Amino acid sequence: MHAHATGSFSISMTPATAPQRAGRTSLGRVLLDKVYVGDLVATAKGEMLNAVTDTQGAAGYVAMEAITGVLQGREGSFVAQHAGTMAEGRQALSIVIVPHSGTGQLTGISGTLAIRIENGQHFYDIDYSLPE
Repeated sequence: MHAHATGSFSISMTPATAPQRAGRTSLGRVLLDKVYVGDLVATAKGEMLNAVTDTQGAAGYVAMEAITGVLQGREGSFVAQHAGTMAEGRQALSIVIVPHSGTGQLTGISGTLAIRIENGQHFYDIDYSLPE
């Protein structure tokens, strides 16, 4: 079964440690709390490592988030792995569902997530597959 889900989410980010300097870059560790609404009604907890350079708009991050809730009527959980960079006004972001991380009615889920920000609001799109 192939499907598409969309909606919005809110996010709270809390520094887990004080940032550390490495040359021209500040390295940080941040705790994530998210609430998803729409086709995915869920909460998520995660951790992000980030690197923000002295050059305006140049940064990178990796994160893992455990998402628990209901995806289009199916209850369970899964883990999303993020990897992103930003430079010269362009962003590159890859978010994938960690293989074999699904539980409950989401066991066997695979796919990708996309995030977009419009007027300060966060939105998601999930393209996913589940076993029949």
